[in-house]
Amino acid sequence: MTAKIEVSPEIKGLIFDLDGTISDTMPIHYIAWRNAAARHGIDFTTELFEQLAGIPLYPTVEKLNELFNKNIDPREMGDAKEQEYEDNMHQARPVEPVMEVIRRYHGQLPMAVGTGGGRQISQKAMRLVGVDQYINELVSADDVTHHKPHPETFLKCAELIGIDPKDCLVFEDGVLGIQAAQTAGMRVVDVTQYYQVTIGQE
Repeated sequence: MTAKIEVSPEIKGLIFDLDGTISDTMPIHYIAWRNAAARHGIDFTTELFEQLAGIPLYPTVEKLNELFNKNIDPREMGDAKEQEYEDNMHQARPVEPVMEVIRRYHGQLPMAVGTGGGRQISQKAMRLVGVDQYINELVSADDVTHHKPHPETFLKCAELIGIDPKDCLVFEDGVLGIQAAQTAGMRVVDVTQYYQVTIGQE
């Protein structure tokens, strides 16, 4: 039986990361990255994946270039990875303990999604797990200048829902996202303690 996530009564707004928080897309992202990287002679390990989680698409390739002393075209590799991910994203399942919170507080507390993914693919991911019927507000990588661990994504979410950052609770699965929420002065729940992560398992 999965533990139920509790929300403190003084919280006035809820903000959710998307990949690995609302939708269990991380194994699909991982396999797509691993395959794209392998074509350039990079062994994309689960440790590396966890280290880079939360960084947008093209900056991830730039980071790989730094780490492995490569000169890979970020658009070419990034687009190949994203295409493979998009072809398989229908396999993602909702993260039930988080969806339960969303259903419970729908209509009671304002909610937004703050993600490092691009707007179009994030909207598709939200539709696929059915969260779009509960949450309209979305801040994607396309909407910010500074990405996580910078707090801009979550501060923009708070602005969209009209809630003071200190009264917001963020749901996250990534280290960079947790840092971003803390820097924004928000409370944060690490959702990985509420469900089984299966990165790297086929």
